Amino acid sequence: MNTIDKEKEKKYNKWIVALSIIIPLAVAALFGVNLRSLGFDVEPLTFLPPIYASINGLTALVLIVAVVAIKNKNRKLHERLMKFAILLSVAFLLMYIAYHMTSDSTKFGGQGNIKYIYYFILITHIILSIVIIPFVLITYVRAITNNIERHKKIAKITFPLWLYVAITGVVVYLMISPYYV
Repeated sequence: MNTIDKEKEKKYNKWIVALSIIIPLAVAALFGVNLRSLGFDVEPLTFLPPIYASINGLTALVLIVAVVAIKNKNRKLHERLMKFAILLSVAFLLMYIAYHMTSDSTKFGGQGNIKYIYYFILITHIILSIVIIPFVLITYVRAITNNIERHKKIAKITFPLWLYVAITGVVVYLMISPYYV
């Protein structure tokens, strides 16, 4: 990589670090804030979970199609799909926060082995949803700064992690949805 590419990429690093810290902290902080408990007269946004679960499913599909596009040397389609996947992830995050700020948390009601399976999937989903933030940002920056070889290297890690997060988001929703009030 030449000096110009290094400089281009370097200017984004502070943003990547900041966003990788701020986003999880903001989600954690806002997750604990329930506007109704604070006295605000807001309706619970109980219609959101199936929507943001669908967004997770769509994100998984978009990621797969984007990989197929780049393997078929369709760079423009790949770029558009990846930008769309990022927008979908942002939309998911905003809806997820809005739901949890207006609605009480739902407890998983399953018993026996299914409970352990659910919590394993949920915990790995949560941890990897935090881990994936810098990976997505670094992968994206390497693409927009035209560091394609480095982009490809990290994309091989980012893709399966992001796909896992998107798919397990749907699985978690399907497993907990019978217990929504």
